[in-house]
Amino acid sequence: MEPAQSEMSILGCSPNGKGHNLGDDKYLYIIIELTKSEITSFGMSVFNLGNAIMGSGILGLAYAMANTGILLFLFLLTVVAVLSCYSIHLLLKSSGIVGIRAYEQLGYRAFGTPGKMAAGIAITLQNIGAMSSYLYIVKSEFPLVIQAFSRADPNADLWYLNGNYLVVMVSIGIILPLALMKQLGYLGYTSGFSLSCMVFFLSAVIYKKFQIPCPFEEFSAANHTVSHLDIHLNITDNHATHDNGLVHEMDDSHCGARMFTMNSQTAYTIPILAFAFVCHPEVLPIYTELRNPTQRRMQHVSNLSILVMYTMYFLAALFGYLTFYGKTETELLHTYSRIDPYDTLILCVRLAVLTAVTLTVPIVLFPVRRALNQMFFASKSFNWLRHVAIAVTLLSFINMLVIFAPNILGIFGIIGATSAPCLIFIFPAIFYIRIVPKEQEPMHSIPKILAACFAGLGVAFMIMSLSFIIVDWTTGSSNSGGGH
Repeated sequence: MEPAQSEMSILGCSPNGKGHNLGDDKYLYIIIELTKSEITSFGMSVFNLGNAIMGSGILGLAYAMANTGILLFLFLLTVVAVLSCYSIHLLLKSSGIVGIRAYEQLGYRAFGTPGKMAAGIAITLQNIGAMSSYLYIVKSEFPLVIQAFSRADPNADLWYLNGNYLVVMVSIGIILPLALMKQLGYLGYTSGFSLSCMVFFLSAVIYKKFQIPCPFEEFSAANHTVSHLDIHLNITDNHATHDNGLVHEMDDSHCGARMFTMNSQTAYTIPILAFAFVCHPEVLPIYTELRNPTQRRMQHVSNLSILVMYTMYFLAALFGYLTFYGKTETELLHTYSRIDPYDTLILCVRLAVLTAVTLTVPIVLFPVRRALNQMFFASKSFNWLRHVAIAVTLLSFINMLVIFAPNILGIFGIIGATSAPCLIFIFPAIFYIRIVPKEQEPMHSIPKILAACFAGLGVAFMIMSLSFIIVDWTTGSSNSGGGH
């Protein structure tokens, strides 16, 4: 495809310059500039979108399965995956009709400036919240991993066990250089490595299923030298185990898989699963840089990414649940630490998860910077100084939040419960209804009726998530969570 032809194709223009009305001329440069960056292969695009989907939420899916049962979890996960594919279909079709590959500009075409600002603000708040949660994981978990590997005294005042220092070092040494890349496609290699870290996590979860007996013996200073096999062999009548002459009762009533489960925690798993495939702010930027971009090709990228994550989600949840059954905790790796906090394999897995989470931050930062450019510098061409300044400002702001105001993450829970349903369900549906011409699809047509129902589903998820968060705050518990 020649550059001029590519540009005309994206603008929806014929070679003679006549074509669709794209709105104000000041927005046309955005699409013209983006055509110069169509460099990313299909595989790299799958890696980038998969990395955008894959968040720390995978660590809580085993707990979700423990509170739904295997079949109900599989049904809910399948429904959410299908809805995510449909949501991306709505975005891509709207984008194809008007020739725009920017979420904020779709909002502008649908509702003018309020639509653009709403989309930009939602993307900014959602992704800043996600980056804050990822860096908070680095701050809280990285010191523990280093302490366990080095067997250092946890009470020692060592700089390398200070989470504040570590999160700043990771931000400056790893995240910032990647965030300064001009194009998202360059992160395909780091995204592939990030996903390989999560494959390692999945492999370890499957392996541990066949190594840990149920019920398991919890770690203590008195018995940490006793192997899991010895513990298993010391069980008498499946009810007692001997440790230094003492008999400990062991209840194995929880050691059984359930196909369907309904309890007080079941409802909390719905928001966790509903937001398990959050990647919509990254879809259009990745589409922009896709080589030979077409709606069908980008849909294939999205479908394959969601399928891979769907498979990893289910296997991680299944084998994590089948390891601990009713004793599964909200964060799976913490459950393994109850058995042996110095298990080398689990420590390596925790390090791999930290690596994956760290490498996800630059992917999530790109849409925020793009949203800020769309909202405040829409008529400006690319500028390296502005590009770098936005990245440095965002990372500095997020580091200050994580270091000095970790409790602000609770506020981001409210923001995430509001912005995520908008980005996943509501905005794609209402943009589609407004952008697709009535002559092509009347309001009473099946596609637009389905889109309207999809938007209503998003409102329902928003109300449900906010309700659970408010209940958590009222009762002082922390059961609800996001899937990302």
